[in-house]
Amino acid sequence: MNMKKGLGTFFLYLFLSVSAFLSIFPFIWIVLGSTNSAVDIQTGKLSFGDQLGVNLKNLFGQADMGRALFNSAKIAVLTVLLSLLVTSMAAYGFQMYKSRVKEKTYSFFLLTMMIPFASLMIPLFQIIVVLRLLNSHTAIILVGSISVFMIFFFRQSFVNYQTEILQAARVDGAGELRIFFTIFFPSMKSTYAAGAIYAFMTSWNAYIWPLIVLQSNDKRTSTLLISSLSSSYTPDYGVIMTGIALATLPVIIVFFAFQKQFVQGMVGSVKQ
Repeated sequence: MNMKKGLGTFFLYLFLSVSAFLSIFPFIWIVLGSTNSAVDIQTGKLSFGDQLGVNLKNLFGQADMGRALFNSAKIAVLTVLLSLLVTSMAAYGFQMYKSRVKEKTYSFFLLTMMIPFASLMIPLFQIIVVLRLLNSHTAIILVGSISVFMIFFFRQSFVNYQTEILQAARVDGAGELRIFFTIFFPSMKSTYAAGAIYAFMTSWNAYIWPLIVLQSNDKRTSTLLISSLSSSYTPDYGVIMTGIALATLPVIIVFFAFQKQFVQGMVGSVKQ
């Protein structure tokens, strides 16, 4: 019996090890490729090279990766801040206030999650044109900050919140905004951290909507820049790999910086 249990454990860890390697291998290949030339990458070289400095020089000098990273960071940070504010306040209202039409309205919002973004691009584009926000980062921030999934996520996390604290604050004469920002918000840090990671990753990796809205090179994001590099007639795979590696680093840093809060926030939401 112990032998069977040990054999099962061995194959379980073997399967998990192989799965982990297959998952992380693309990133390892990108890191290795960023140090090699395009010729070395095409020949399948899987070791460190000496072309990292050349690739970085070409990426920041010719492709202007610095501006693209700055644009992506600006859009992502502003989108996260606005998204957390709007979606959490909406979820707070849906959860904490009682009305006859509240659940019907909330159910309607959830149904909109079934609509693919491709079918919304044309009306959204027309709205952006009317508002004269075409070729601006504001258009990306506004659209990216409204997420029905984030409202659903926050409300699921708010279900078991002790409303007696809020009622006591109302009795003491505190306004709703003061209650939200001074009592409710500080007690839900893990949930906000998880939401911030999700919003940041979604905004940072966005491609379709920025591709439609942004029409000038000085406003494009890192994803658009990398895409333009790979679509050239003779792509420099070393430069492309370096760009991908640099564009991946902020997501990794943000995730590991808030990893503990992310897990706590996600577990708290799933338990509801």
